[in-house]
Amino acid sequence: MIQILFQDNYILAVHKPNNTLVHHSVMANNQLEEKSLVQLLDNELGTKFYPIHRLDRKTSGIILFAKQKEFVKPFQDLFINNQIQKTYFGLVRGFIPEEGKVDSPVKGRDANVHKKALTYYKRIKTFEVPIKVGPYDVSRYSLVELQPKTGRLHQLRIHMNKISHPLIGDSKYGDRFHNRMFEEKFQNQAMFLHAKTLEFVHPFTEVKHSLETDFSENWKTVISKLKTY
Repeated sequence: MIQILFQDNYILAVHKPNNTLVHHSVMANNQLEEKSLVQLLDNELGTKFYPIHRLDRKTSGIILFAKQKEFVKPFQDLFINNQIQKTYFGLVRGFIPEEGKVDSPVKGRDANVHKKALTYYKRIKTFEVPIKVGPYDVSRYSLVELQPKTGRLHQLRIHMNKISHPLIGDSKYGDRFHNRMFEEKFQNQAMFLHAKTLEFVHPFTEVKHSLETDFSENWKTVISKLKTY
């Protein structure tokens, strides 16, 4: 059952599980037999909802849907005009600096044109585990808070890789050796990127909302295990 976080006459905010498509597209035509989040909501609630923004299939967390098609654009304008604050959490390889930013262009959805992309990050916690990966006897990881100021395709995943702190579980931009260790030692095959909060002023009601969703169970399990070392 999909967890509903908030709803009013205009929108529905839900927790998207890891490894769930928001909707089917040409980019995911090899997964047509898999039910998308749009289909799951339709099945559970008996109503069609319209995605306002996107999350990668492997990203968990909060996502907004419009209850009518004409409500989509006013909310999308919040994203386009940087009037919505998005906060993500990620688990990355290595000890990332305490805070910083990545200001580096990212390819657009047409995969040809690079567009400006900016991400701020802040280190929350570090972990050191006595597990050998590659040439090192000890492996280091950081829990990091991420605030994207632009919304490019795979922006956070690319930016973390850009500064040599790739997200754990990222099969495209990550470190396959550390990913494999997490699979073998922690039975984890998920990517550690979670859309934690959304803050915005509602374009119809003018009420300020701060929406939040808890970490998925795989996060809680793995972080708990990392703390034991």
